[in-house]
Amino acid sequence: MMRPADHPAIPSPKVGVLLINLGTPDAPEAGAVRRYLKQFLSDPRVVEIPQILWQPILRGAVLTTRPKKSAHAYQQVWREDGSPLAAITRLQAQALKDAFGPGVLVDYAMRYGRPAIAERLLALKAAGCERILLAPLYPQYCAATTATANDAAFAVLAGMRWQPAVRTLPPYHDDPAYIDALATSVREELGRIDFEPEAILASFHGMPARTLALGDPYHCHCQKTGRLLAEALGRDVMVSFQSRFGRAKWLEPATDTVLEALPGRGIKRLLILAPGFSADCLETLEELNIRGREQFTEAGGTHFHYLPCLNDTAPGIAMLRSILARELEGWNVRP
Repeated sequence: MMRPADHPAIPSPKVGVLLINLGTPDAPEAGAVRRYLKQFLSDPRVVEIPQILWQPILRGAVLTTRPKKSAHAYQQVWREDGSPLAAITRLQAQALKDAFGPGVLVDYAMRYGRPAIAERLLALKAAGCERILLAPLYPQYCAATTATANDAAFAVLAGMRWQPAVRTLPPYHDDPAYIDALATSVREELGRIDFEPEAILASFHGMPARTLALGDPYHCHCQKTGRLLAEALGRDVMVSFQSRFGRAKWLEPATDTVLEALPGRGIKRLLILAPGFSADCLETLEELNIRGREQFTEAGGTHFHYLPCLNDTAPGIAMLRSILARELEGWNVRP
């Protein structure tokens, strides 16, 4: 049937994949960090304190003191192409651009900062994506990461008259493709470094301990990832949790405490990795590779090696392609 001459242009139907990561300031400067932290720490999924109590604290002590310190940390890891997290997530999207055929568009967004989820979802819809896979790149499910990314996307859908069909990427903490990619990266790195580690430490981002009692599976997912990685490697892997904030009790053991204690236990050669992060960022490059290294060596450690995240490496991209292709099945997609 012929369309009327004045019929608006309609793009051919497509499928969209939106990679979602946490976010980052636009620049390693206090003002940009303040804007980012205000958005990030105002999310009730992230700080589960009544806003009437939390906002005065956030706008007072936190946003007046922390931005300058965080900006200095960002300056130590900032790349020519921008924030490591945003730059690497962009490279992951580019590497997957043609992975699923010409009818599938792959884009990326940040939960906090830019490019925003709303902006990229609307762009995919405008490009003809009638079906969209939301892919928060968090292997272990956490309400403060996976759920809030989905929340932001659903809020955009709520404002659409013609919504696309939507799927969400489930956690992949125990997926064989993920565990194999981690194990491969560890084995390859062990073959490159000039010492034999006496221990391997897997550091995951921390969460308040109460989240476990409230039903968040994050702690269990992290422990299972550590156990499966140890089985794949055929050697022990210790698990710890980093990035404590505030006075509440957090998941333990704390990474900084472990790093300070290991040399005293006779473990002075260490390989550390961050399996919960799909891309290197401030928490891995500055907190672990700079400050963590200092803590370990000051406590008597002699050899410290940080293993980069899977990022846009060949094993990392192959893993993402595998798990995304599975979630796209039935949408007439052939990888």
